[in-house]
Amino acid sequence: MTKIKACLFDLDGVIVDTAVYHFQAWRRLANELGFDFTEHQNEQLKGISRMESLELILSWGNVSLTQDEKNDWATKKNAWYLDLVKLMTPNEVLEGVPEFLDELKANNIKIALGSASKNSKLILERINMLHYFDAIIDGNNITKGKPDPQVFQLGAEATNCKPEECVVFEDALAGVQAGKAGGMKVIGVGSEEILKEANFIISSFKEISIEKLRTLEETP
Repeated sequence: MTKIKACLFDLDGVIVDTAVYHFQAWRRLANELGFDFTEHQNEQLKGISRMESLELILSWGNVSLTQDEKNDWATKKNAWYLDLVKLMTPNEVLEGVPEFLDELKANNIKIALGSASKNSKLILERINMLHYFDAIIDGNNITKGKPDPQVFQLGAEATNCKPEECVVFEDALAGVQAGKAGGMKVIGVGSEEILKEANFIISSFKEISIEKLRTLEETP
């Protein structure tokens, strides 16, 4: 039996839901380039990097840009997004998250962030959650986006844990696949239809406890 020693969390849609802010900023970019896209299409942007998101959005609008233009638009989008993030408060932390993190701390289980976001520290500061994290691996540390396991592998290393001692919490299919590819157990947060590759799925953190987490120690 392998004991769980660390939990690695995605940020957007797991700790706090900033997806609406990303959608508003990306949609403003698309509108300024002369087209629009839907909330359904926006789901495809979950868990991937800023530049990968931009490439996908440009393909939806059949817009071609030079690399310099892409960089400029990505910078504009991030500025619009940060304007929205600066208005965030601790009330936007998803239900049950602080209580579960308190439980992990009380049981000496390491807590790490594994996110594609380059703004993770700012967001965690705004929602008063930064103090929970033993390690932060985000878009500033990684060179490969999910479903590549790099972000979670670095998280395991940063907490001095083996992959099999780590549990990943993810709300996106690419993130679930990244965790599994890294040799970790994965708990999906959200839709069973989308996250069926996870070891098990919760709809909110009110459904998870140390006891339920420990059941994964029995899982091959």
